[in-house]
Amino acid sequence: MSGRMIGVDVGGTFTDVFVLNEAEGTASVAKVPTTRPDQSGGFLDGIGREVDDLSEISVVVHGTTAGTNALLERKGARIGVICTEGLRDVLEMRRRDRPRTWGLRGDFEPVVDRRNRLEVPERTLADGTIRTPVDLDAVRIAAETLCAQGCEAIAILFANSYANVENETAAVSAVREIWPNDHVSASHEILPEIREFERFSTTALNAYLQPEVSGYLGRLENALKQGGFDGEFMIVQSNGGVMAVDTACRLPVRTALSGPAAGVIAAGYIATSAGFENVITGDMGGTSFDVSLISEGQSMLSPQTSIDFGMVVRNPMIEITTIGAGGGSIAWVDKGGLLNIGPESAGSDPGPVAYGLGNDRPTVTDANVVLGRIDPENPIGGKLERLDVEAASKAIDIHVGAPLGLSTLEAAEAILRVANSRMAGAIRLVSIERGFDPKRFAFMPFGGGGALHTGAMLAEVGIARAIVPRYPGVTSAMGCVIADMRQDFVQTINSLVSTLDENALGAFMQAHTDEGMALLDAARTTFEARNVTFELDMAYIGQTHTVSVPVAVSVENGTVTPPTKSEIEDAFDTAYKATFGRLLKNGVRRILNLRSAVTGKRPKFDLETLAPSSEGKVDAKASRPVHFADSWYDTAIYDRLNLPVGTVVAGPAILEQPDTTVLIEPGLQGRVDRFGNTIIEPVEGAS
Repeated sequence: MSGRMIGVDVGGTFTDVFVLNEAEGTASVAKVPTTRPDQSGGFLDGIGREVDDLSEISVVVHGTTAGTNALLERKGARIGVICTEGLRDVLEMRRRDRPRTWGLRGDFEPVVDRRNRLEVPERTLADGTIRTPVDLDAVRIAAETLCAQGCEAIAILFANSYANVENETAAVSAVREIWPNDHVSASHEILPEIREFERFSTTALNAYLQPEVSGYLGRLENALKQGGFDGEFMIVQSNGGVMAVDTACRLPVRTALSGPAAGVIAAGYIATSAGFENVITGDMGGTSFDVSLISEGQSMLSPQTSIDFGMVVRNPMIEITTIGAGGGSIAWVDKGGLLNIGPESAGSDPGPVAYGLGNDRPTVTDANVVLGRIDPENPIGGKLERLDVEAASKAIDIHVGAPLGLSTLEAAEAILRVANSRMAGAIRLVSIERGFDPKRFAFMPFGGGGALHTGAMLAEVGIARAIVPRYPGVTSAMGCVIADMRQDFVQTINSLVSTLDENALGAFMQAHTDEGMALLDAARTTFEARNVTFELDMAYIGQTHTVSVPVAVSVENGTVTPPTKSEIEDAFDTAYKATFGRLLKNGVRRILNLRSAVTGKRPKFDLETLAPSSEGKVDAKASRPVHFADSWYDTAIYDRLNLPVGTVVAGPAILEQPDTTVLIEPGLQGRVDRFGNTIIEPVEGAS
């Protein structure tokens, strides 16, 4: 592998860069402030900190939050919709869910105004029969109207287009003849799957993101080329795979959880390499705390998620639970006298009070600074020379201490207890509440702030140990370098197994395989292997919810041999019984959807590349008082990156490095493994 591989993850506060030079066996990292509203400034600045000549770079992989932020902040494009007569309000009616479980009402505005949702005559039935051909003159008039109304992108949403694409394809061709740009999304291209609302929502959100995401990625691509970069530029998808930039510009909705997904991929690879098949990840950045579970080395994938209330995206995504408990999350006391953390965040600008950039409300980071857990003279990110401890203390006094009748230290400890409680709740949600015993899992904290809260998570959740990666502050950026290339496909089948047309199923499998392989062929990168996997969404007839049924399919030299009905029935019985514990006697089996994934396995670098020497001194570089519970402890401070393999450090101790701070609380100890990870667990015999 020639040149350097670079992973870039843009977060709400910092932009992280991981640079791997595998030929020399070296790696370096950079952490710079995220630039808003245009994130490309921080992206290019971060790369420039580590690489002078962009022509030396062979691959750049980017985990982006451009799409996520556009959705959460409702800052996507003005879009228009052309839909089947009678379906104008599907996006607004949704599933008639409510933003609050016990609320009697709730407000929701779809991302497209009602005046920009226009109906045209056409009708395709659920069995694929075309009852009413599409009126192309009406389609053209609607497109011209939407363009005149200032729409930047358009979505074509026809009923049952998954069953027969003829009407929608004709409409798309007519629109593209007159639409002024390439931002045209068709539901059969985005999600050829049954259930109107989910298909309409995913397609509309894709259109909503296209101008923003494609413009952002286009600026990055041009800037890289102007700097001499001539390698492969790829984007991380929400499913943990990567895709080419042109695919990301066409399908930006697949980047909705791009950055967090990259972190989970890296965590899984690091944990498995270190001998931990079961791990719970905790990515704590400046804005949020993202939690995911990896069982038996496999990340949990969900076919659907809600980015915000009513904003449903139905694409395979790594299951990630997000709460507003990042380092920049603001602490506040409500009218009832209860202390709250987030969801509002100070972000990177102005940032925590200690940054001295204008914020006067205390954050989680300010509490850690006041308690001595973060060195005010060496803040991460390179943005500031020092942190203002006095200003942080004053803000905590005014906004938390005074309302609750607490001293500065008590108020700072209270902030951390509330933040830790919320973080522990998120971990319980993905583990205990889903039937997983946290004692069987290791906790992997990463992000700029995750390793400061390791001890609290072990104590509150009951996890036995934690594994802190070598570069926790840039783990998501490392995941960009590790992630495989992956393309997902779905097609509604909607057939009883007994009446299934095996040849038709095989034709869909073959089409997915051919398209996926073509996308891999188009990528200018090397693959160690190519895999194709298939799953069927199945249920007994009369059931609404389906189970995912993996099916073994032979793919030789690109040719698919579909499974037989008998093989499908056996696979369903196995999956259904594993999920529910028993089968339904005389139940009639039904196939709803086919899901296919084509994966190109990218070469993985040896994590021992990152490991420190096994020789060297273990002396602390300094010490300072750090507050734990009700007391100050004289705490040894170590340069973490220089600790030799095999080093054991007993708490209380702090391990510092440029991208994060690792806190080892009293009663715990940290051990450096052969990859440079720090394994934190209770000291034997400690209470």
